[in-house]
Amino acid sequence: MEQTKYLIAGCSHAALSALNSIRMLDQDGSLTLVTKDDHLPYSPTVLPYIVSGQSKPEKVKLRDDEFFAQNKVNFISGAGLSTLDVDNNSVTLQNGQEWQYEKLLLATGAAPAIPPIPGLTDTPYHVLRTMDDAVNLHAALESAKSAVVLGGGLIGMHAAENLIKVGVQVTIVEMRPQVLPGYFDAEAAKIIEQTFIENGVAMRIGNTVVGAAPDGEGAKVSLDSGDEITADLLLVCTGVAPVISYLEDGPVETDQGILVNDCMATNIANIWAAGDVAQAVNFYSGEKSVGGILPAAVEQGRIAGMSMINDPAINPYPGGVPLNTYGFFGNQAISVGVSDENALPKDTEVLLNVNEEEMTYQKILIGEGCLLGISGINTDFDPGIMWQLVLQRVDLEPVKEEFLSNPTDTGRDLMSRTWR
Repeated sequence: MEQTKYLIAGCSHAALSALNSIRMLDQDGSLTLVTKDDHLPYSPTVLPYIVSGQSKPEKVKLRDDEFFAQNKVNFISGAGLSTLDVDNNSVTLQNGQEWQYEKLLLATGAAPAIPPIPGLTDTPYHVLRTMDDAVNLHAALESAKSAVVLGGGLIGMHAAENLIKVGVQVTIVEMRPQVLPGYFDAEAAKIIEQTFIENGVAMRIGNTVVGAAPDGEGAKVSLDSGDEITADLLLVCTGVAPVISYLEDGPVETDQGILVNDCMATNIANIWAAGDVAQAVNFYSGEKSVGGILPAAVEQGRIAGMSMINDPAINPYPGGVPLNTYGFFGNQAISVGVSDENALPKDTEVLLNVNEEEMTYQKILIGEGCLLGISGINTDFDPGIMWQLVLQRVDLEPVKEEFLSNPTDTGRDLMSRTWR
């Protein structure tokens, strides 16, 4: 059995952030990073651009072999976790290797959640979560002229845009009444939807797929409206679920994901979790939920790594606050925190500014003098600054008018005072 002081399972943003934290104070402790992926680390956010051919797989790695060598990291690819034995502080990998650890971080991410659509399992379809998924989908475009994308979330919308830019006719089917509900309200979503329509994407919003079947080399989907859509490609982007099968029937507490405290520790000594697999406290509700956004993964990984080395400078995780920057057809949309006031107390102040002619939209939500959320399309504000204003519950009352008229400069001024 191989032995290592630190074992990190996963190789995306949370894992790499934890690695950096560990190496800040412990440059020599044995550190092993294992991943089921056959590639060097990459960000899932680049995958739609691999599909379209705008980016090449070999050009998008987050870290390379030289980095791992310089940081004394034993990087093992193509071998994810198979089982975990907490009594012996050991894991078995999918390649049969056994590793004993002193401290373990579970950053195994999420996998596509496939909806229980009748006939789907017998129908050829693609997903888009890994580099291999993107490469295979890119190859399939050589013979495809049409595609149906199931799901109007970030992955589906990114993929649809990149598909239509390479000449594929695209239909998006979204069962909810709007696209991107996790980030934008219905009014902002309408602006985004209309832009997709103007660029040739067929939008079937509020339609549910009730059946799927093969259609030659392609696929056919049936909608609850009675319509049928055939396409050369079917891409399923209906969400993801944390990868925790290796914990089945084990003592590590799980719910939707792996339950962690505010330092990313699980209920088992010497085991932490971070990123898409972790179920951590939500900033607004105080309840634990799976975040699934890149900034949260980085922050959770940083805190987990600091906790693993007992870094005295550690600050507890403040809770998940959504943050997303989304570019579409030359436009820029940003969402920080909550965008739907209906999810907040009734006395929340809503400040909305929309200019349809210039295609600009900005919404600010304030409660008890603090920023609760800000979203915009083609408006100018710094998402990182806004994120910190929310997390730190900075009092906006003394500068409220200035903030509403110029959130970027006012926000920067507020944070510069906080950081002094």
